[in-house]
Amino acid sequence: MEIAPNAEPPVCKVMDYRKFKYEQDRKAKAARKNQVKVEVKEMKFRPKIDVGDYTTKMNHVLRFLKKGARVKVTIMFRGREMAHPEQGRMVLDRLAEDLAAYATVEQMPKMEGRNMHMLVAPIKGAFDEKVEAGNAESEKEN
Repeated sequence: MEIAPNAEPPVCKVMDYRKFKYEQDRKAKAARKNQVKVEVKEMKFRPKIDVGDYTTKMNHVLRFLKKGARVKVTIMFRGREMAHPEQGRMVLDRLAEDLAAYATVEQMPKMEGRNMHMLVAPIKGAFDEKVEAGNAESEKEN
């Protein structure tokens, strides 16, 4: 087998091809085993959502982010709500602002038919114990 064809003189190695293929397959299997599959969860909102419902759904989004999943946030418009897409945009902007410490907006709000979508991804290390303890202490001071 040729190892360095561009070297002067070219470098070659005599080897057992079956053993070589077996080792390559083992490395490929180990790489597949260790890869992380990113999950995309979806949370649906309405433009006229009330405070209690909003906080509940925001907590669900936080739970998904804590598990490491990306979250696709959808605003569903019905009937006359289609005339006021800015209301849905306000809900998404408020959510992005509330989640700023835990997530980044990967895809800005985008209108597709009767739905408006936004994709948020978790920030690495945002849910560590130390960070949460620090936030709790700062809230106690206020």
